[in-house]
Amino acid sequence: MPYTKVRIVTLMKYQTKPRRLLGTITFYVLTKPLFMKRSLILLPFFALIFCCNSNDDSSPQPPDADNFYALTVGNEWVYQNNKYNPGTDNYLDTGVIDSVSIVGTETFNGKTYYRFRTYTTGNEEHITFCNPNGEHFELLRDSLGYLVRSDGSIKFTNSDYEERMVSTNAGITIYETLQPNLTDVVVGPVTFTGMYSERYARDADGGQLPGIDTFVYVDGTGLVYDTSSFVSQSLPSITRVLISHTVQ
Repeated sequence: MPYTKVRIVTLMKYQTKPRRLLGTITFYVLTKPLFMKRSLILLPFFALIFCCNSNDDSSPQPPDADNFYALTVGNEWVYQNNKYNPGTDNYLDTGVIDSVSIVGTETFNGKTYYRFRTYTTGNEEHITFCNPNGEHFELLRDSLGYLVRSDGSIKFTNSDYEERMVSTNAGITIYETLQPNLTDVVVGPVTFTGMYSERYARDADGGQLPGIDTFVYVDGTGLVYDTSSFVSQSLPSITRVLISHTVQ
């Protein structure tokens, strides 16, 4: 089936003080016409613009603790997975869709967690970094701004700007840091302002490797954008973007 080129992502990074544009990168997604038709029903103008907020403060104020991560039973999110094609320097719609919902709560080690169900379709080819087809479950809770898994590991933080170690293996250590600027994410006619972290790797000598992943969360909405990369490659292998959601 032929693909149609659609401009979908523009990334603009700014130096905060003095404010100066550091660079702009535009990504393209080659989308199957049938999927475009379905997407246009959900979002009449389907585009994603990823840029830094114009606030001159070096760090955003911590968000209110009400429900930053949208942890409410019944909330739903749908994400599209796109894969980078080095031959065309574009991203292709993989056809893989992650439908995420909060289906209940569970008590674990005396703490109440929200039970996230992810139902993945379209990954018959077992694409690297995309979820396998079928159901997947995860328990998460908000602990003073940290989004915490049932094993105690941190999935995201909206208040701690210190670098934290995520994992280490075979001389490669993964770190993640919440960035000091807010980010505007425009999906169709809707503009979200969110916080984002960057995940990266260092080798045994402390040198940072090329791969960097980005995770964007919006107050009261949850995750709206993330990437998955090989540590040796500067561009993400997979980008995942929110295409519809229902939150209370």
